[in-house]
Amino acid sequence: MTYVDTSDISAQMFVTVLLFLIVLAPLFSLGILRFFQSKKKAGFMYMLSGLLVYVVFQTFMSIFF
Repeated sequence: MTYVDTSDISAQMFVTVLLFLIVLAPLFSLGILRFFQSKKKAGFMYMLSGLLVYVVFQTFMSIFF
């Protein structure tokens, strides 16, 4: 059995990841929900917003961490 060593994660990185996940996960969830409700335009907008937040997050993490 292996354990994940989380001692290298700084508090700033943990908070940053947590904040982006609080934004990112609901956007994708709402996008999927809108697709099931046959509201394709709203679904695509939520998915596109989620993708944009993901790109911003990746850029932010590569610059600061």
